[in-house]
Amino acid sequence: MSVLWAVDSDPVELRENATESDVQTVIRAVYKQVLGNAHVLESERLASAEAYLRNGEMTVRQFVGAVATSDLYRDRFFNASSQYRFVELNFKHLLGRAPADQAELSAHVQLYSAEGYEAEISSYINSEEYFNAFGDNTVPYARGTQSQVGSKNVNFNRTFGLLGGFASSDSGTESLLVSDLAANLSTAISEPAGIGAYTNTSKRFRLVVSKGAKTPVMKRSVNTYEVDFAQLTNRIQAIQKLGGSILSITEIA
Repeated sequence: MSVLWAVDSDPVELRENATESDVQTVIRAVYKQVLGNAHVLESERLASAEAYLRNGEMTVRQFVGAVATSDLYRDRFFNASSQYRFVELNFKHLLGRAPADQAELSAHVQLYSAEGYEAEISSYINSEEYFNAFGDNTVPYARGTQSQVGSKNVNFNRTFGLLGGFASSDSGTESLLVSDLAANLSTAISEPAGIGAYTNTSKRFRLVVSKGAKTPVMKRSVNTYEVDFAQLTNRIQAIQKLGGSILSITEIA
């Protein structure tokens, strides 16, 4: 998948009997995901944690936790950001989604205030949601183009708003979602940074959409749409206005 607008990516998993090249691929993927696409200097890498991972003494999940509790993560996303921004980035980096609502955002701010930084990070890494989504050996990834079971469709927009595009990094200090969450408003979809060059592309995308039944007699339906890149945003917004849930978006040409 080359330029998929919603920036979902194929999961990166550390398998048994992995080669050094495989391990390095996992390590790079963890740094990219957890540090928000930021460049990592050689001197900033967690050499000891990398060695534990390489030797099988640490799972990918534990390595993710090591990066998220490191001084590197703390300096970039806690010391330099508001509390709400810190929490929304934790959701993005560690669970691959946005906070569901104001209550979830506030609960994590309160958790940090009461129990501290490491307890806040642990609440994601050791959660049932993390295990169900990624297990022990898959690197967390953006789950933005799929409607999650039990979540509102507006979460698609909010996750999308946090992703930012493949050329962006999470350098902002103020929350992007706190106003929408507090007022229970939908979050507008805008074109992510770094893909302006593709606005005239001939690429096409396939959207798989689920529409709930309006009456007990009518069954839930799944429809497929194919659209040009230029039509993608409008189609997504139209689907959501009609109450549809986007199951997936796939580049097809």
